[in-house]
Amino acid sequence: MAQHFYIHPDNPQQRLIKQIADQVRRGGVIAYPTDSSYALACHLGDKQAVDRIRQIRQIDDKHNFTLVCRDLSDISTYAQVNNDTYRLLKSLTPGPFTFVLKATKEVPRRLQHPKRKTVGIRVPDNIVAKQILEELGEPMLTSTLIMPNESEAIADPYDIDERLANVLDLIVDAGVIPYEPTTVVVWDQDFPEIVRQGKGEASFIAQMGDS
Repeated sequence: MAQHFYIHPDNPQQRLIKQIADQVRRGGVIAYPTDSSYALACHLGDKQAVDRIRQIRQIDDKHNFTLVCRDLSDISTYAQVNNDTYRLLKSLTPGPFTFVLKATKEVPRRLQHPKRKTVGIRVPDNIVAKQILEELGEPMLTSTLIMPNESEAIADPYDIDERLANVLDLIVDAGVIPYEPTTVVVWDQDFPEIVRQGKGEASFIAQMGDS
């Protein structure tokens, strides 16, 4: 059965943050809050934990996971970033954006898009998520908590507990978070392109490809 931590959304208890990070390091699968929804997460290098998330969501190995980073300093380790890309990322992070970029060799091949060799990267604007990542000292591998045959993430931690307590190790409860999908920006060619308009606003990106 999953542990259930009630955490303060604006002033998270540090002892709980430490325990959450330890759970991830030990190979645990957690549900945790971001600025757009609840998400599932595990340690970047733990194939078994990744497989558990795939099983919970019933997704195949073609489904891209997202690397959730504490800040931009992590991003250049895992994605190819030039000056233009960096400026764009700096202007839109932290926030409800997922960036799909060319992966570096640091990213295990099983986590890259099989054909395009890309990786999804995100810096959430959520104090609980940020403090977990800070304590962990490295990115987490994340997938939005959308169940099979559903179109929205579970918003209420009580429902997460009801449905997933048997398959998760820890539920980080920061209250209800209504699902608002991130805006997905793909930059693996010459220009960035918004492929999904979500919560994040960046209308200037459309002009970059036209200029």
